[in-house]
Parts: sequence; structure tokens; C-alpha cells
Amino acid sequence: MTEYLRIDLKSERWECRVCDHEIAPARGNYKEGLLVYDRDPREIHPPILDPDKYRFTFSPDPDWVRILEYCCPSCGTQVETEYAVPGHPPLHDMEVDLDALKAQWTARGEAAAPYAGPAVVRDDGHGH
Repeated sequence: MTEYLRIDLKSERWECRVCDHEIAPARGNYKEGLLVYDRDPREIHPPILDPDKYRFTFSPDPDWVRILEYCCPSCGTQVETEYAVPGHPPLHDMEVDLDALKAQWTARGEAAAPYAGPAVVRDDGHGH
């Protein structure tokens, strides 16, 4: 589905492509099974102008926007990032018609194996 997410059609679960961790039910929002780091946007976009001298510094106001980083709770891979209004629930950015997807794969027959793309390899700096 994405570089770091896949769906197991048999179990109907979102999975991490890096560590195979089952994240959440595939009929729901995958973000509900991920860890969330609620970032102050000034950490990512520091002020260009001195905030002691200027009201508007070209840095996002944390009262108006947050940066949410979603990570796999098993391996820590960052799966998604979104800019959101503080207090707003996670965006539901992918809704898959699982029944149609299952029918599509059934029609292909047993010989057709899903192409999952190239393997995603976790590198912790020690060759692991």
C-alpha cells in the first residue's frame, strides 16, 4: 500500500513492511496502531526572523499547527507524517475496499503471487 505499509488480506490487518508487526485492522485507520510523536513545528521549521523582534517569523505557530510523526511501535520506522490542527483526530488518509481487493486477487488465481516491491531493510548502523 505504501513504502512501509501492507495489508494481509487473510487476517485483514495493516502490517509494517520493515518488521512484519501487525499494526491495526485494515478496515480502519492504520494510524490508530502506530506511536505518535506530537512535534512542535518550530523544531522542524525554526524562525527565520528573531522572535523577540518580530511577531511573524516564518515559523509555524504551535497554537495553530502540529506535526504528527507516526512510527511502528515494534521497530520505530517512521510510517507517516502529517500537519494537523492541535487536538484534531488523525486524518483517515487511506480507506481500502478490502472485499473488492480480495475478489481481485481471487480472480487472479493461486499462481499469482502479490508483488510486494523491493524488500525494505532496516539499518540500525550496525549492519542489522
